[in-house]
Amino acid sequence: MKGNPSHEKNLIALRRIEGQVRGVQKMIENREYCIDILNQIHAVKGALGRVEEKILQKHLQSCVTEAVKGDCEKDKQRKLDEIVRLVQQTRRG
Repeated sequence: MKGNPSHEKNLIALRRIEGQVRGVQKMIENREYCIDILNQIHAVKGALGRVEEKILQKHLQSCVTEAVKGDCEKDKQRKLDEIVRLVQQTRRG
């Protein structure tokens, strides 16, 4: 196996999200309007979801694809089991 793919590009988005979370904290400290706070939280969740999707996509395109193309049945099954567990976790919320 080649190793894990780089997710460096996601760091910019994560730093932006970090700033958004600090903004939500300030909004709460300043006792801002509930709906405004909730809208910001929704924006943070959406941004995190987009980072999650990008990392999952890269995982499927690199790690899983590499394992499925390989000769090791154990690696193939392990990657498929990981995906099943991930889908189960996502469905539970």
